[in-house]
Amino acid sequence: MTYTVNCSILLTELPLLERPAAAKAAGFDAVEFWWPFETSVPSDAQVTGFENAIKDAGVQLTGLNFNAGNMPGGDRGLVSWPARSAEFQDNIDVVAGIGERLGCKAFNALYGNRVDGESAEKQDAIGAENLATAAAGVARIGGTVLLEPVSGAPKYPLLTAEDALKVIARVKAESGVGNVKLLADFYHLAVNGDDVESVIENHAKDFGHIQIADNPGRGAPGTGTLPLGEWIARSRELGYTGHIGLEYKEPQETAFSWAIRERAAR
Repeated sequence: MTYTVNCSILLTELPLLERPAAAKAAGFDAVEFWWPFETSVPSDAQVTGFENAIKDAGVQLTGLNFNAGNMPGGDRGLVSWPARSAEFQDNIDVVAGIGERLGCKAFNALYGNRVDGESAEKQDAIGAENLATAAAGVARIGGTVLLEPVSGAPKYPLLTAEDALKVIARVKAESGVGNVKLLADFYHLAVNGDDVESVIENHAKDFGHIQIADNPGRGAPGTGTLPLGEWIARSRELGYTGHIGLEYKEPQETAFSWAIRERAAR
């Protein structure tokens, strides 16, 4: 199984730039990150420090989020946020540059919360335009923009796979781009009440990425009741060939105990 460790939610006991090496020490060869900077356009030194942490650890960066705003403060993306649309657009070249230098080709664009005082129609129009622009920006390096349903954010409008797929279809119809794909986070889909089995049966071959956490608790696989192993296996059977993103909350000491047991059983 090809796992990639989300170093923005795991190994948080360590400074950010030490986490890739810790993932490598735990037996993983791939990592992914939420946007690791405070601004859409960080300094050259900040970018170089991040890239060196990845390269020095000897791991592959498989996924990177576009700037999603203040995540701890409740923001969930800039894509459809009218007042920060330019900020998102400024982020595209930076993201693509990091991807080009590190060989990363998957970029998660969180759609953004509904904003008071702005119509849903206006936000969705801006969202479609910005997704198309982002898709064009990463297409030059063979990249894919990922669109993700999210749980736990009351004003976030994309809750189910169908919600995201409708946006993806709109972007393709309006701009012709074909490199925007669904990020199937099985935890978020399950918490939001989506029919995960049906989503897998109908769309697995077209998933842009899979992420996992167990429920309840958003903990490591095996700490809850979700049949994550079955869902992953079925997705593989139906044509999904990418990494499985580990995006759960677990203390460093026990973060990968399940993976150690899995390896021992092989």
